[in-house]
Amino acid sequence: MAKPDIHPEWYPEAKVYCNGQVVMTVGSTKPELHVDVWSGNHPFYTGTQKIIDTEGRVERFLRKYGMMDGQSKKSKKDQK
Repeated sequence: MAKPDIHPEWYPEAKVYCNGQVVMTVGSTKPELHVDVWSGNHPFYTGTQKIIDTEGRVERFLRKYGMMDGQSKKSKKDQK
């Protein structure tokens, strides 16, 4: 059995707020949770995630391993 008076109060219906709107209810030790990002507006879960190609790294990786569409590998002689 749990010891009395040492555990935080449990709120089984704690409300989660994002941008001032209740987005879900969860169990928590706080009655209200304010978040900036949740699964309903995160790009990974909404399908709007974009890969940011910094300094052509993705393209360079694809070229290095021959994964570019429509382009064949060039030999070192062709590149000179």
